[in-house]
Amino acid sequence: MTDQRYEQGLAIRKEVLGEAHVERSLAAVSDFSRPVQEFVTRACWGDVWGRPGLDRRTRSLLNLVMLTALGRNHELGVHVRGAITNGATEAEIQEALLQAAIYCGVPAALESFRVAERVLGEIAAEGADG
Repeated sequence: MTDQRYEQGLAIRKEVLGEAHVERSLAAVSDFSRPVQEFVTRACWGDVWGRPGLDRRTRSLLNLVMLTALGRNHELGVHVRGAITNGATEAEIQEALLQAAIYCGVPAALESFRVAERVLGEIAAEGADG
């Protein structure tokens, strides 16, 4: 796989998680797991992490909260390192995890999207009326 999104994703993945970690992960890829590794590198790291809307520090802190909510402890450890690489402080990581302790597990993604879309529509309508 050599498409541009994959290459961008691979570069970002290495910058955030460390080249050694990514190389170890890719070295362990089997023929069976290759498609999912390519998908994650392209979609997660290339498409989403490559977007300009949030800085990497913010993305890292969000990841820590989401991974805490999902109980994905292995990935949490990987992303704690990534958060430090992306400029988060230990105190910020602590605060993010305390925030997660209070709120995680409550919202469901589909409902959150419905609510956000509705509110964004209302705000747009208010701007059009005024």
